[in-house]
Amino acid sequence: MKTFWRITKLLGDYKLLTLVGFVLAFIQMGLGLLVPRITQLTINNALLGGQTSKLAVYGLALLGIALVRLVVSVARRLATGKASLGIEYDLRNRLWARLLSQPASYFDRWPTGQLMSRAMSDVQNVRMFLGYGLVFFSTNAVMMVAVVILLFALDWQLALMSMAFLPALLFVTLRFSAKLRPILQDVQQKIADVTEAAEENVVGSRIVRIFAREDDELVKFSERSYRVFEASVAAARVRAVYIPLIAFIPNLAVAFLLYYGGRQVIDGQMTLGALVAFYSYLMMFVYPAQIIGWLTGLAQRAIASGNRVYEILDAPLEMTERPDARPLVAPAAAGAGAGAGTRGEAGAEAEAPAGAVTFDNVYFSYVDRPVLEAVSLAVPAGRTVALVGHTGCGKTTLTNLIPRFYDPGAGRVLIDGQDVSRLQLNSLRSHIGIVNQDPFLFSTSITENIRLGRPDATDEQVREAAKAAQADEFIEALPKGYETVIGERGFTLSGGQRQRVAIARALVMDPRILILDDATSSVDVETEFKIRRALQEVTYGRTTFIIAHRPSTISLADEIVVMDKGRISERGTHEELMAADGLYSRMFGRAEEEHCDFDRVEVNEPEADGAGASGAGRLAEPAGGPTGGAA
Repeated sequence: MKTFWRITKLLGDYKLLTLVGFVLAFIQMGLGLLVPRITQLTINNALLGGQTSKLAVYGLALLGIALVRLVVSVARRLATGKASLGIEYDLRNRLWARLLSQPASYFDRWPTGQLMSRAMSDVQNVRMFLGYGLVFFSTNAVMMVAVVILLFALDWQLALMSMAFLPALLFVTLRFSAKLRPILQDVQQKIADVTEAAEENVVGSRIVRIFAREDDELVKFSERSYRVFEASVAAARVRAVYIPLIAFIPNLAVAFLLYYGGRQVIDGQMTLGALVAFYSYLMMFVYPAQIIGWLTGLAQRAIASGNRVYEILDAPLEMTERPDARPLVAPAAAGAGAGAGTRGEAGAEAEAPAGAVTFDNVYFSYVDRPVLEAVSLAVPAGRTVALVGHTGCGKTTLTNLIPRFYDPGAGRVLIDGQDVSRLQLNSLRSHIGIVNQDPFLFSTSITENIRLGRPDATDEQVREAAKAAQADEFIEALPKGYETVIGERGFTLSGGQRQRVAIARALVMDPRILILDDATSSVDVETEFKIRRALQEVTYGRTTFIIAHRPSTISLADEIVVMDKGRISERGTHEELMAADGLYSRMFGRAEEEHCDFDRVEVNEPEADGAGASGAGRLAEPAGGPTGGAA
């Protein structure tokens, strides 16, 4: 019941339209109540009373009522329809705004199909009830009360006899509601499961075909669809029993009326016009009673959907800005400029770059799986650092803490001495450019995809970013150049082309910090060489993190941080780490020998020595920067 009242309160944002809709509905109802009375007068006065001149008057009155009801009905539908569609629009926006306010960890627990089902199907169910069900329910409830009053005014004894079925009708209706509610909740969940399966198959259609899993995916989808079928059949079974029963019970009153009312007319105790009017009013009572089942089902579906929508709206925000959150500002030493430094002439003073990143004894876990343990790392502004290590060692997770996609379980992450948890999220992320291993591109033009990183970027700035990412040449060769609309997720481009567009999207921001998560993994050797040459220039003056799996990519870095099992194992230049003969040296040697990426080599760990298993004793002091390493 709590959800029901919460749903109805959504009408408050459209008070005027809702009020107009209800007023018009009651006017339409009131005009309808006049029809049986005019019919009674027509029969008694014109047909039986001989006043044939009144036939035209009564006929025009009925025609006038019908025309006014037509106009009122159209206006009522426009008012309530606009209100309900506005509610759907607002509710869906609230839902998406809530989802966009949640951190990445929230979406790790929710399948996309489940969220899509709530945002589309469930919100629409709420709208249908508020736009139609609630108005019908309210007006029909008032109609039933008004009809009962008129029936008692016509003949109280006959009215009492006709109303004898009400207790049975109420009992059956309440029973129907109780049985249908949990079934409809289950139906909505099963529909969400089907939506989830469909979304996965559409997005992963290429993978399904690559591995020839069409038949298996069809079976999986069919199984989920069959569960919807079973749940829907269960709901239909309940409706099949109760809705006809709800419709049948009022007919008992009609049968009694025709028998006893007919006897009264024959005995002269009641006029024929009064009997016809009584019958008409009773049918006005029977119709609302008959659609109670439909209205109840509509309400129960809306409540079930409302529960699912409010499950998201009521979920606490797992990552929030502090009330006193402030924008990310450049450090005092860097002056008032943006983050990136510039090359100065010989002897000239260059602006100090901003973008120093510090991980202070950071711990992080996914649910109950530890990923980072006691990670302390200081990266000076403008330094390019390569993070290397086996898959799952925590490289990507570490960089995800910088833009605050996740919050550490313990410890701090600082940018230019400012704790990221105390910064405004939009300000923080506007200074960080990220290129993922599998970049996501939208189904729009290449210009709009690049400009996503900076909506106010000019066409020239977009082109310069594309040139820096070695993307300008292939973009110009496309049918419409920069205005070419690419397919969903950018699949009309090659993997290397998608990554170069993603690099351009990050560069157009002119970010203070640049994160390249294996950004050259999907390009050929020649293109990788071009990108590395371009990145050597664009990374200057920016703090850059390169998650690297290729030995060639590591050459971009000023220093290398080796991660192993969530800890920093080693840190230093390539030459220093090779001389240390530690994990990096063994990984690099095997990668060169087997001509493969770092994360694909297997290295046998030596027996633990005095340095400890974490390798902390092999940490190297980077030239010109503070020492970092495992805590």
